[in-house]
Amino acid sequence: MERGNNINRARMLISCPDQPGIVAAVSHFLFEYGANIVQSDQYTMDPEGGMFFIRIEFDLEELANRAEKLKQDFASVAEKFSMDWSLSLASQKKRIAIFVSKEDHALLELLWHWRAGDLNADIAMVISNHPDMQSLVEPFGIPYHHIPVTADTKDEAERRQLEVVGDQVDAIVLARYMQIVSPSFIKHYANRIINIHHSFLPAFVGGKPYAQAHNRGVKIIGATAHYVTEELDGGPIIEQDVQRVSHRDNVEDLKRIGRHIERIVLARAVSWHVEDRIIVHNNKTVVFN
Repeated sequence: MERGNNINRARMLISCPDQPGIVAAVSHFLFEYGANIVQSDQYTMDPEGGMFFIRIEFDLEELANRAEKLKQDFASVAEKFSMDWSLSLASQKKRIAIFVSKEDHALLELLWHWRAGDLNADIAMVISNHPDMQSLVEPFGIPYHHIPVTADTKDEAERRQLEVVGDQVDAIVLARYMQIVSPSFIKHYANRIINIHHSFLPAFVGGKPYAQAHNRGVKIIGATAHYVTEELDGGPIIEQDVQRVSHRDNVEDLKRIGRHIERIVLARAVSWHVEDRIIVHNNKTVVFN
């Protein structure tokens, strides 16, 4: 998998109404620019009147100096096909902020991936409504911000969070952050907030979902990573995974297995986001992985 360390590599994401000539037009434009396409993935929802999606990686000499001109020149192609598109440079790592509460498993997985070089991003900061994770985070050299949240101070806490995060990051990861994010906060980072939760929803709503699942004798448990929208846990799904369980597994076993799946699923989702592998359309995602 491309890790974004090529200074002359770019990624282009395109979505538009499906019609003949899209691939030819994009390929011809890049050819005329002297670019070399190294990977191309595409998907069409419905050849008759549906949407078309494509992700292209290409190499172009002196990319950093030519990227803005390339964007300007490509605008005419995009207009012709009514494209929603973006261009990013693989050498410019995305910056993420991680929000966490008291559970450390999802946070640790991201930190380990980052330290090993498997997460192609910069972790700009960790923000928590509790001080518990500070001693875990600081040895990584990552700033830690403790911003308490109560029912009476939630608005003020979000204001402080926005001040700290501002426009310094490209994405926010809720690594078991046990607070509901307000609509105004979500709007500021639309399709850039990633959450992880167990996959029992909507079956077992509320507290102690694993106890509820155990009492029902569930045979499969899992986790879901999704973009955050105003609909609680109802945003576009990025990744999911499951594992079979049995009557031999008690509640603690289910929690342990659930934590393991959450770690893996969230790490995948964040990696795909920072590598520009996801296009959001309505309440669904197209993931090129």
